Amino acid sequence: MSLDQIITLLVLVGVVGALIWDKVRGDVVALTGAALLLVTGVVRPVEVQGAFASPAIIALASLFVIAYAMELSGLLDSAIEHLVAICRRIGASGIWLVIGICGAASAFLNNTPIVVLSAPVVRDVARTLHLSPKRFLMPLSYAAVLGGCCTLIGTSTNLLVNDMATIAGQPRFGIFEITPVGLVVAFAGGAYLMLFSGRLIRLQDGDEAASVGDVLADHGEPGIAGGSVGAASAFKTRRPFRPAAALASSLVFLAVIVLASFDVAPIAACAFAGAVLLILMRIITADEAYQGLRPDVLMLIAGMVVLGIALDETGLASAATESLVGSLEGLSPLLALIILYGATLFLTELLSNATVAVLVTPLAVALAESLAVSPRPFLVAVMIAGSAAFATPFGYQTNVLVYQMGSYRYLDFVKVGLPLNLITWIAGIIAISLHFPF
Repeated sequence: MSLDQIITLLVLVGVVGALIWDKVRGDVVALTGAALLLVTGVVRPVEVQGAFASPAIIALASLFVIAYAMELSGLLDSAIEHLVAICRRIGASGIWLVIGICGAASAFLNNTPIVVLSAPVVRDVARTLHLSPKRFLMPLSYAAVLGGCCTLIGTSTNLLVNDMATIAGQPRFGIFEITPVGLVVAFAGGAYLMLFSGRLIRLQDGDEAASVGDVLADHGEPGIAGGSVGAASAFKTRRPFRPAAALASSLVFLAVIVLASFDVAPIAACAFAGAVLLILMRIITADEAYQGLRPDVLMLIAGMVVLGIALDETGLASAATESLVGSLEGLSPLLALIILYGATLFLTELLSNATVAVLVTPLAVALAESLAVSPRPFLVAVMIAGSAAFATPFGYQTNVLVYQMGSYRYLDFVKVGLPLNLITWIAGIIAISLHFPF
């Protein structure tokens, strides 16, 4: 091994170890790794500059601003208040309706404020109906995660995989290209949660549930969960409803989706133009826009992209690919897809989504090319498995929130999450095979 390869490998091990240890924020860990690679000369300044200016970073930053403008308008708060009335009228079915709507909204909006705002509603309505909040809070978080798998902009994972695949020479994904697969996975997971999650969780009447404020104060922003899109602390305060601002921000967001869907311009360009337009229209001020940028998420992703560049430039990625291809030689494309999905799913339980996307995406492309098949199904598998991991409460920020709020045990997530992992794995493989032929 060359000196650059040794340095890159050491940095990779250090970054992964620090993320698993989870005592330091994820963005700090990623930036520290990027700084070490830059100082030692493994990557050049121009390559680091390219990582910070990648389309995924621009698209995410712009979407953060647009989503924050919608949040400041009071749109989500108003929608939740109307859903409360429905829940009180139709009982437990209303709670499941709220969960389903939150999952659908997460396909387009930041799932953290959605869960922060709706979790107290779900808890309070459940208590009013003399039901345990535990029955519904965990499915709420899982539904938000499943909803994010349904579009390209639903999670940062999807955007980053799309960006890394483009660097590897693959065509970009459309906003709704993965929707058929995401919907199958979401419906399969949702049906399981409705039918079986309550039986697997130890329900106790009168469970003491924490408030959102208590959860945020006690738990803060952990390293791995903090790498998810959206800071919960920004959404504790309820916003008054401003109809004009809500309408304007919603129309701008819809215009971004439509323009990007019809390939008028890339999603990064459309979202950037939309964010600037909202500032010019004074729907959101420049200072508020900066507050909505979520630099911790953006820096985490940028730092991991630098690590991905180092893995490619030093040849470590190609060496790992050759080893992987050699071990899977002679396997059918379907079996290779199943193994790749499972490996990504396992890694996502331990690492941040951005880390998994950077490490696995180049392997997925190389694996498909070695099998002489289309990389598309393998990339979709990385997108879905990179987010849909449910067996621990600390792999995703919304899980952390309901874990504390619902007074769950760690094993509750294992009991419900492991079967959900298996069900979505099977559903995902079937849907990918049907909609993205090899």
